[in-house]
Amino acid sequence: MSDIMQVIMSRDRNEKEFHQAVSEVMESVMPVLDRNPVYRKAKILERLVEPERVIMFRVPWLDDKGDIHVNRGYRIQMNSAIGPYKGGFRFHPSVNLSILKFLAFEQVFKNALTTLPMGGGKGGSDFDPKGKSDNEVMRFCQSFMSEIFRYIGPDTDVPAGDIGVGAREIGYLFGMYKKLKGEFSGVLTGKSLNWGGSLVRPEATGYGSVYFASNMLATASKTLEKKVCLVSGSGNVAQYTVEKLIEFGAKVVTISDSSGYIYDEEGITKEKLSYIKTVKNIKRGRISEYAQKYSAAVYTPVDPALDYNPLWNHRADCVFPSATQNEINGKDAQNLVNNGVCLVCEGANMPTSPEGVEIFIDRKILYGPGKAANAGGVSVSGLEMTQNSMRLAWSREEVDARLKTIMANIHRTALNAAEQYGTPGNYVNGANIAGFVKVVDSMLDQGLV
Repeated sequence: MSDIMQVIMSRDRNEKEFHQAVSEVMESVMPVLDRNPVYRKAKILERLVEPERVIMFRVPWLDDKGDIHVNRGYRIQMNSAIGPYKGGFRFHPSVNLSILKFLAFEQVFKNALTTLPMGGGKGGSDFDPKGKSDNEVMRFCQSFMSEIFRYIGPDTDVPAGDIGVGAREIGYLFGMYKKLKGEFSGVLTGKSLNWGGSLVRPEATGYGSVYFASNMLATASKTLEKKVCLVSGSGNVAQYTVEKLIEFGAKVVTISDSSGYIYDEEGITKEKLSYIKTVKNIKRGRISEYAQKYSAAVYTPVDPALDYNPLWNHRADCVFPSATQNEINGKDAQNLVNNGVCLVCEGANMPTSPEGVEIFIDRKILYGPGKAANAGGVSVSGLEMTQNSMRLAWSREEVDARLKTIMANIHRTALNAAEQYGTPGNYVNGANIAGFVKVVDSMLDQGLV
């Protein structure tokens, strides 16, 4: 393992997020390699960490003043052993090759866990839609699609949304794809209901995370009812995590964005959540507005000088990090443990640093890693692909029931794999091993390609 990591770190220098993702998976799957020498002989790890294809391109666009801007676009097509590449587009200033490779690598195993026929990929741009007009976002999306359309398709690569890419952006991207290809196909997921989208897709990642948490608690004969919960983020994942937690009878006391977080000791109600959705989805405002409307809430701005996040330093039972990668460091994890947290369920991708993960596992916290716990989004994307292929639209109840079943199956699969390889209750090992075995067996079946 150390030899492979040295090669990766020398070949892919400065890609710390990618190194972190690969290292975590490799540590989990060493017992699998020990039991199956054929994997080592076939150099399966060396093949897994190298993307099948990396696409990088310029994206020129005009702002409303007629000024020209140039951003960088990417698509990482990581692995197609079990199906077309599947994974979102992210539009955010932090986007770079390392972040997208880590996300694509994680996506491979996450998609395998769903049992749906989907490979793994990820893409996006360092373009920031925040503060841009609808016309500026449209012009950017059209320029982005005018290049990437050559490499995607319903049986090749089916992108979805991610941070900075919601229904508006998916609409503009789809419209340009349709114009360029002259066809109406299920090339993107997360579409609006009027033209091929699936019910429950916007809610799926957040709902799925809560379903996964409910399954974890059930192993200890507990439920979410009356549990005090900390949630980070205020985008799609966080909003629908809060919505489902309220439905399950939990009390959510935090929500955040990149500028800071609010703590509402009284709890976020359905009415308050509706206001958050208005602020973030319609006004595209800041979470600080919540504290202006609800005086009992306390707003704390981000302080870059701190070596911990005060959001994670409140007394709570359950934690749902739903913002971005590495938002919980070792000190945050220790604060959570000290404050009585019994469950951490990741709505974001790799939101906990390696030091934090180690603390949670050592202290026997119920810890659901993102590749298992947040697989609800891509699961319903897969269901949207199925509906598009069949030219059908399932009811909300049917999609939600399928989502609930998929999350229960992922939970059981991860738990069983952890038990089988000698680390009972370790969802990190279980999820990595279960996804890994399915993907590498498929790769071996298909030969050296």
